[in-house]
Amino acid sequence: MAYTVNNFTGTLIATVEDGTIDNTTNLRFIGKNYAGYGEIQNENFLHMLENFAGGTAPSRPVSGQLWFDSSTSKLKFYDGAKFRTTGGAEISSTAPTGLTTGDFWWDTANSQLYAWDGSSFILVGPQGVGSTVTQFTSRQIQDTLGGQQLIIEGKVNNITVVAFSSTEFTIDSTQSSNTITGFDVIKKGITLVNTQAATNGVTSTDHRFFGTASNSDRLGGKLASDYLQASSTNFTSVARFADAGLTVGDSNDLKISIANGNEGVVANEVGTKIDLQVNVNNVVTSIAEVVTTGINPGSGNRTLGTSTDKWYEVHATSLKGNSDTATAILQGGTSYPGSTTAQVNTVALRDATNTIAATTFSGRATEANYADLAEIYKTDKEYPVGTIVSIGGDAEARAVETGDPILGVISDNPGFLMNKDAEGQAVAFVGRVPLLVKGAITKGERVYANCGGFGTTDANGEQIGFALESNSEESTKLVEVVLRLVNN
Repeated sequence: MAYTVNNFTGTLIATVEDGTIDNTTNLRFIGKNYAGYGEIQNENFLHMLENFAGGTAPSRPVSGQLWFDSSTSKLKFYDGAKFRTTGGAEISSTAPTGLTTGDFWWDTANSQLYAWDGSSFILVGPQGVGSTVTQFTSRQIQDTLGGQQLIIEGKVNNITVVAFSSTEFTIDSTQSSNTITGFDVIKKGITLVNTQAATNGVTSTDHRFFGTASNSDRLGGKLASDYLQASSTNFTSVARFADAGLTVGDSNDLKISIANGNEGVVANEVGTKIDLQVNVNNVVTSIAEVVTTGINPGSGNRTLGTSTDKWYEVHATSLKGNSDTATAILQGGTSYPGSTTAQVNTVALRDATNTIAATTFSGRATEANYADLAEIYKTDKEYPVGTIVSIGGDAEARAVETGDPILGVISDNPGFLMNKDAEGQAVAFVGRVPLLVKGAITKGERVYANCGGFGTTDANGEQIGFALESNSEESTKLVEVVLRLVNN
């Protein structure tokens, strides 16, 4: 009668008929009443004992079956799909398949160990392939003070390209085993090859950091956009330079600097002109030129200041040109405004009638509007204009009396006044003056002095002059007379 064989989970593996051998698995199952079963049974025990040792995997495995792979001396198990190594790594020249996360593979072609992460192989090491070294290694270096320093040395194809250190030190290169090609000083942090003290930290070869670091977009905490660049079209941040300043031009022609501690200097150190230009109606136009002889206006008519933005003071040894507006002239610390009337502390100006008014003129005149020559004499009282006076009385002069020698006539507007600062009244000697005349008179008649200081045509007194106009009035009035004093 046949019997069935089930695995540990109860799954049917085989049905064995009486008197037969079942070869469903690598162990042969013996049916009832099979003659010579002892050899087969003992071989099954041996195969289990040796774990089916051989260079070829068992052809009819079941899940969980062990197999000793004699070609690699590895014990393997069947996972239902393939035999897998129970310990160590998969060994082959090509990447194996069907691995579980965490399994290892030793690449015999390149002598490298890989780990399977569930989707791809990750290289464990060594990083280098072949006879060269490409990897990070820990190394102890002696410094010039005799101390031992620990670093991480990064090599590519046997060449050290970078070093990591927690301290800064100078390598003691007196021993060849202590040297690293391209390094003399190891800085705290990362040091690239050929970045030596002799070059002040500037890498002399093309070894560079490539990519974006946490602060690579900033310099000294400032954004890279805050710094002036050759391609910049706008620059809004403040740029600071030393007092030596900056230069512009292929020959450093224009220099901006600070002199004597705090004096700003803009200098053309090659040419002889600085041209100041601005945009005038969308045309860049010169408005002023600084040259060796001074400051010249640029093209067109240029103005200093405006009616609202005025210069407060302009100091010069000499001002040449026309001034159409001035509020005052400064002299001796006092401002003197202009005036067309006779006002004190003003500058005399011509009025609409071309007249200059002043109370006193001090200086030389070649012409005069008035005709008489006069001098100041003190009179015994204030006499009206045109009064004939003589020397005598309580003062220097008085109205003429009978027999007095004639001094002159009280003048209205002397053409020339002598002794002008003396006290008294202006007395005319020569010229034409208004004269008080009593009675009718004809132009050309002689005029004589009479007691009381007036003139008449009566020849009883001294002659004083000739009438220059006729007047038929009998009363006393002013008549224009030319003086002709004939006193003995």
